Amino acid sequence: MSLDTETTGFDFENDRILCIGAVGIRNNKILVSDSFEIYIKQEVFNKETVKIHGIRKDGKEVKVSEEEAIIQFLDYLSDAVIVAHHTKFDMTMINKALRRAGGGTVRSRQLDTNYIHKKLSTEDRFKKTYTLDELCEIYNVKKHDRHTALGDALITAYLFLKLTYKYKKNNVLNLDDLIKTNYQL
Repeated sequence: MSLDTETTGFDFENDRILCIGAVGIRNNKILVSDSFEIYIKQEVFNKETVKIHGIRKDGKEVKVSEEEAIIQFLDYLSDAVIVAHHTKFDMTMINKALRRAGGGTVRSRQLDTNYIHKKLSTEDRFKKTYTLDELCEIYNVKKHDRHTALGDALITAYLFLKLTYKYKKNNVLNLDDLIKTNYQL
């Protein structure tokens, strides 16, 4: 399952999730019919980030409480492996919301497209992070509906399939090794 969040910023303590988007991936196929998108009522508002994701405090999207959004997301997630770009950020934001709701942390196995690319790349191997846009350029992935949670989850799913194709073709790494390593992000 590919995941993305849109947030009010990058501060794990003070910023909040505005939207969670996810799309299923099974047997090297993206399951668009198996998608999830939920908007969250904004307790914290940052007008500067509206320029990026377009989510307004008084927007027309149907919004639920943070707790309800997390419950619905966990139901959708079930036991799926999470694939995201910079997984640690999205999962930290989700886990902070889960803790505010009185829960623990999500223990799902996780993969990060940035990490996988760095393991496969022969160039710029020591560059610390790649943006989703940079990896889309490298792997020729179209950036449709960029900076929406569901749109970025779909882009990440396409990128993941391109990475796994390259990975399988080159037989560079064992995918289970990537999951085990990423689980500790």
